[in-house]
Amino acid sequence: MTEDMTIIGEEAYRAAKEILAEAKLEEGDLFVVGCSTSEVGGAGIGTFSSPELAEAVFGGIYQATQEAGVYLAAQCCEHLNRALILEREAAKKYNYEIVNVIPQPKAGGSFATAAFKALEQPVAVEHIKAHAGMDIGDTLIGMHLRDVAVPVRIRTTQIGDAHVVCARTRAKFIGGVRAMYDENAL
Repeated sequence: MTEDMTIIGEEAYRAAKEILAEAKLEEGDLFVVGCSTSEVGGAGIGTFSSPELAEAVFGGIYQATQEAGVYLAAQCCEHLNRALILEREAAKKYNYEIVNVIPQPKAGGSFATAAFKALEQPVAVEHIKAHAGMDIGDTLIGMHLRDVAVPVRIRTTQIGDAHVVCARTRAKFIGGVRAMYDENAL
């Protein structure tokens, strides 16, 4: 089982590195991740929460975000209304209102629980506008991305048995037919 956890952690790290590179995030940007450990383990979403799988997936992703200098926001499950766990520093930087909840495997999800245990000063917030994100197991992270999300295809399409979908965001285009746009901001 330890070998399986190592492989899962490596897949998570590789996927996070890929999307972080493709999204061209800057230091201090927000990266949201939703993860169903049930799906990673080959079960239906919400049916087999696994703290061990969560720690492996979180560890890989957290390492990649630390290397990139971006804040990781771990999305909770629907039982906590998809609240997010992130560092207090990030919540303050982005002026997000902190709420009082501590995720548990069956109320918040194993991934958010792993984040809460691993972060230096974890807090929960209800809403963010992340610059990019990764959805592991179809957990629906779209509500926590900035307004214009752009799908990003990465080579790592699965973590364990879970489907991986990624997105980056871009600035809105404004103006009309005569407007010009910065090609570097697309």
